Amino acid sequence: MALNLEQKKSIVAEVAEVAASAYSAIGAEYNGLTAAQMTELRAKARESGVYLRVVKNTLARRAVEGTEFECMQEGMVGPLVLAFSMEDPGAAARVVKDFAKANDALTVKLVSISGQLLGAGELERLASLPTKDQAISMLMALMKAPVEKLTRTINEVPGKLVRTVAAIRDQKQSAA
Repeated sequence: MALNLEQKKSIVAEVAEVAASAYSAIGAEYNGLTAAQMTELRAKARESGVYLRVVKNTLARRAVEGTEFECMQEGMVGPLVLAFSMEDPGAAARVVKDFAKANDALTVKLVSISGQLLGAGELERLASLPTKDQAISMLMALMKAPVEKLTRTINEVPGKLVRTVAAIRDQKQSAA
């Protein structure tokens, strides 16, 4: 069914708004996926905070114009599903990577983060980025380590003194 001008404008505006606030974007060719498989992909994307949309390429090119994902315009050919990470940079990559493992029909064509177009092979690296919670816990562990080491070092001084005094006592008792 053909879209009228107002519908096209609303789709472009919606995708442009999402693209303006997204951390990363993945473009994948979905040729050969069934409707049930696409529904499953959409459900997984929704659970992970990923905006997933099948948009005509001409509308998608207009939508990403002026955003960090403008670099994807030239690669927008063929039937593409666009996935935008809204919560953390690796979310869309993880969803697409996991789904593509089980469904060979989904082929990654475009990967973009921070205004850079990466090769499709970089999907794995983007998917391995930690989530926000994981990154915070890693940072906290890094900040906590020196304090713990200082505490153990300071605590070792009286501990060593006690062990030395106990060794001297044991030595005197055995000599007597």
